[in-house]
Amino acid sequence: RAVPASATWRLASVWSLSTTPQPKVSKGRLRSGGHGFCGIGRKRLLNILQERCLELGVDLVFETDAADDQALAAQYQADLVIASDGLNSRIRTRYAEVYEPDVDLRKCRFVWLGTHQTFDAFTFAFEETEHGWFQAHAYQFDDDTSTFIVETLEETWKAHGLDAMEQPEAIAFCEKLFAKYLGGHALISNATHLRGSANWIRFPRVICKRWVHRVDIGGKTVPVVLMGDAAHTAHFSIGSGTKLALEDAIDLANSFAAQDGSIDEVLTHYEATRSVEVLKIQNAARNSTEWFENVKRYAGMPIEQFAYSMLTRSQRISHENLRLRDAAWLGGYEQWLAGGKKAIPPMLMPFSVRELTLKNRIVVSPMATYSAVDGVPQDFLLVHLGARALGGAGLVMVEMTSPTPEGRITPACTGLYTDAQAAAFTRIVDFVHAQTSAKIGLQLGHSGPKGSTQVGWEGTDEPLPSGNWPLLAASALAYGEQNQLPAAMTRADMDAMRDAFVASTARAAAAGFDWLELHCAHGYLLSAFLSPLTNRRDDEYGGTLANRLRYPLEVFAAMRAAWPAERPMSVRISAHDWAPGGNTADDAIAMAEAFKAAGADVIDVSSGQTTRAAQPVYGRMYQTPFSDRIRNEVGIATIAVGAITDADQANSIIAAGRADLCAVARPHLADPAWTLHEAAKLQSRAVDWPRQYLSGRDQMYREISKQKEAAAPAGSAQPAIKTIAIE
Repeated sequence: RAVPASATWRLASVWSLSTTPQPKVSKGRLRSGGHGFCGIGRKRLLNILQERCLELGVDLVFETDAADDQALAAQYQADLVIASDGLNSRIRTRYAEVYEPDVDLRKCRFVWLGTHQTFDAFTFAFEETEHGWFQAHAYQFDDDTSTFIVETLEETWKAHGLDAMEQPEAIAFCEKLFAKYLGGHALISNATHLRGSANWIRFPRVICKRWVHRVDIGGKTVPVVLMGDAAHTAHFSIGSGTKLALEDAIDLANSFAAQDGSIDEVLTHYEATRSVEVLKIQNAARNSTEWFENVKRYAGMPIEQFAYSMLTRSQRISHENLRLRDAAWLGGYEQWLAGGKKAIPPMLMPFSVRELTLKNRIVVSPMATYSAVDGVPQDFLLVHLGARALGGAGLVMVEMTSPTPEGRITPACTGLYTDAQAAAFTRIVDFVHAQTSAKIGLQLGHSGPKGSTQVGWEGTDEPLPSGNWPLLAASALAYGEQNQLPAAMTRADMDAMRDAFVASTARAAAAGFDWLELHCAHGYLLSAFLSPLTNRRDDEYGGTLANRLRYPLEVFAAMRAAWPAERPMSVRISAHDWAPGGNTADDAIAMAEAFKAAGADVIDVSSGQTTRAAQPVYGRMYQTPFSDRIRNEVGIATIAVGAITDADQANSIIAAGRADLCAVARPHLADPAWTLHEAAKLQSRAVDWPRQYLSGRDQMYREISKQKEAAAPAGSAQPAIKTIAIE
């Protein structure tokens, strides 16, 4: 039964600790405050829960094998069985066909140790060895004891021979490696019963498709519901495993208390509610896990950025959230990021590539408006792009524009293969240059197997009801059952298409575009060469990734040669196909390396849309981890794109070094002046408003200032002033 709200209890040993990232990269040590943390010994927590159960009249049964859920249900005449039997749940395994668990063993080995060294902050320590990096997660959980988790990649673990060591030898290795943090104290194992290296494990991420199974016991249907680690896990680096389990129990109890319906209705509500909340935590945990699996990727960063990247690794702690936690530290970091000059929001810092400098890091993403006639941009596109250039973005990108009539996605898409089209684009470019400080770029791409379709508001990717034109692709594979079958390109087709891209490139240069992007993503023509799902060729342009890259690289190289050397070029790629057998992030690294070698300045990192079978894992900034990896492993500038909706997210991405630019799409459809308005919310003046709009600017800043003052708690006026002054 649900515990009444008045019946509360207090944890005995609660610590409020700051977080101290200590990357030992011969760079020193940094401390960031304001991060609350609660720690308690596992036995103490169990004792508290047991005491509460006794107060409520719960019959506690110890030293009993609870593996046979059906026998227990029959013995106690249960109406409900809660399977909270942990990570290695035997009940989950027994009914795996129903629960459909997915277990992902992560890349690192870790060992859970303790020490009598106490820490006044949650400490992350990093040590490099000849075989790779080790990190320790250390935090105090009672008056004289701390947890000390040591973690490293499995290949590093094996290279040091830890897989062949007995516990005492392995612990001695860790004590020596982290001696400077232990102050002479020993490391303690609570798993001395395990032999060899069995206490070093790989973290298993567990998620179940279903949480409830119903069994028949003596003619009675009894639900068996999963809870805690039996249903899901979250990596220890975000510290939410026990929290999730307790929240499961609380939600189930609250569901019983709030609903007068049947057990089935309660369990349906429980599973629907908790599965969503768990997914949010698991997404954050995945980001955090991958950060610690790739310390080498970030170790070359200056310690300031290394610490910022680590603190924001899960994407649940953002730039402005850090300001709430430790305004002084963040203000200093912003100033450092700005090169020692006045601190400004990271998204408003300039960015230079080749001989072009963008005034800030915000890009209006190329978005189809379906407003052209015979490929010619109309007044709508002039107003659309002009408004967004006036709205403060550093770079405004024109929607995907085709080098041939048949390469358009729809009859209403733009092209750049006639003089009339070039003249219309020149008019747009001239307006942006004359009336704004923004730069303007063009995205060139051919629709391939996704062409000859209806405009977006009629039916995205759906073929025209009549008047369809022939399609070309890497292979004769339709994008979907309803789409027409494209012809596989011959070498003559490839020559003609390459030349068409070059001709459009020359027209774009003559029109005055500042930036050129080649579209190699989303299942369009060049993307269809890159993905093994859409490229089934048996010649030199199919098979291996190197072969699949051959034609897109040929097109890019020809365009780069025709494009002015002082102007930058980017390439948009799908960094993951999100479908079995498709490209993954590893392939994206190889693609980025190849385009970098061919002369690309920037990789625009998108994903998916290469097949109708794709199942993307959506979420806030969900494609940013791909950008992060490409930028920091390949060493090329990147554009992050995908579910970036506010300045806080953009600032976090730029400040952490996950991308150099942020492409913002749908928010710019709703608000042409998105950049100016987001800067105003931050009370930052590091933007240039059109002089015709200055009175509106002043009113907006005044109103936002009033709103902040009204929302601020009593006694916080001075900190608010300090925050504004920093910006």
